[in-house]
Amino acid sequence: MKRTKIANALASKELGETITVKGWVRTKRENKNVAFLAVNDGSTIHNIQVVVDVPNFDEEMLKSVTTGAGISVTGTLSPSLGQGQAVEIQATEIVVYGTADPETYPLQKKGHSLEFLRSIAHLRPRTNTFGAVFRVRHAMAYAIHKYFNDKGFAYLHTPVITASDAEGAGAMFQVTTLPLDNPPRREDGTINYEEDFFGKTTNLTVSGQLEGELAAMALSEIYTFGPTFRAENSNTPRHLAEFWMIEPEMAFFDITDNMDLAEDFLKYCVRYALEHCGDDLKFLNDMFDKELIERLKFILNNDFQRLTYTEAIAVLEASGKKWEFPVSWGVDLQAEHERYLVEEHYKKPVILIDYPKEIKAFYMKQNDDGKTVRAMDVLFPRIGEIIGGSQREENYDKLVARMQQVGIKEEDMWWYLDTRRFGSVPHSGFGLGFERLVLFVTGMANIRDVIPFPRTPMNAEF
Repeated sequence: MKRTKIANALASKELGETITVKGWVRTKRENKNVAFLAVNDGSTIHNIQVVVDVPNFDEEMLKSVTTGAGISVTGTLSPSLGQGQAVEIQATEIVVYGTADPETYPLQKKGHSLEFLRSIAHLRPRTNTFGAVFRVRHAMAYAIHKYFNDKGFAYLHTPVITASDAEGAGAMFQVTTLPLDNPPRREDGTINYEEDFFGKTTNLTVSGQLEGELAAMALSEIYTFGPTFRAENSNTPRHLAEFWMIEPEMAFFDITDNMDLAEDFLKYCVRYALEHCGDDLKFLNDMFDKELIERLKFILNNDFQRLTYTEAIAVLEASGKKWEFPVSWGVDLQAEHERYLVEEHYKKPVILIDYPKEIKAFYMKQNDDGKTVRAMDVLFPRIGEIIGGSQREENYDKLVARMQQVGIKEEDMWWYLDTRRFGSVPHSGFGLGFERLVLFVTGMANIRDVIPFPRTPMNAEF
């Protein structure tokens, strides 16, 4: 018989029909006459209750139906007499696909710490928590593609292996096929990368932005959505060595257009989560973060406050608060400053623009004051910066001068500079760390809990 997903079975009104569900046993309660199985297949956070008339089934087979076992159940969809579900299945046939030894299966019916579950990341999707998180993650990925597709953006695949560091964004993972124990060397003793696979030094990408800009100069509006890598020894709840980035780049967009798109995009994603992930969000709200749903609605119910970096510094200096990181014009804002602006002062999401050029990347458009650039950071409650972007510098001479100031060689970026030589136009873009978005939407506290298999310093398990 064709399998019915448990999400569909629970929503079905076809009482009395025979259906087959397949999944994993979450719990089993039994006496000598009847057994109750809670079965889940990952299609929903809710289990379906299976009622087993014990005398009608093989005793040894029923013994093997324990927490964690993979089974198929055929039976009649019936009104449930118990609390918590509208329907249940009166079992007529059970097939055990795979057993789970109760002595060694680590997900028995009890509470488990998130830290413990990270150590069994291959099994943690079977818990309510991670089933919910990863369904929300999927929904957010789909929402992002749908948003940009519906706006006419082209999805661009930028290279994972690159010879450029997009913005000095951090230490990079080197890619090489040279023998590490005896690499070829030049006469001065340095490694001869001309003999490497690509004939030069290459690394895993930290951003697809620069290649995205190249495509925007032909397709007008593009976005990337792919893995990015940072070889930073940051063992914090906010950092990963491998994470996913969404980076739209838009020709003919100025900084205001960029802000409008970022705000609309974030509200779309949050609205999509509230409309399509209700059961999972309710579970996460009830179990982990009692203010989660309220915080998501806060994003939708407020226009984002827009102000300059200089104005923000004045607000922070006038706050009377004692900061862990002192505030003055020219410093890079920390999470404590960003959260104060959002949560205490403006009480709404904030977009900051016009940052000092010294603390921002070389490609950002310079303002006429000679001190600031048209950078843009979107700040959210709890996590601070969720989006960083800018209007890009389209003026060839200004871009080259800035590259020289920060020590970037023109010959290494000749292809990037070509877009300013041949038909340059105003353009803008931004980057959203996907895990930061999922962190915000799920209310989880550690970024390692919103990606299936986190890559962090000293950890590449699974």
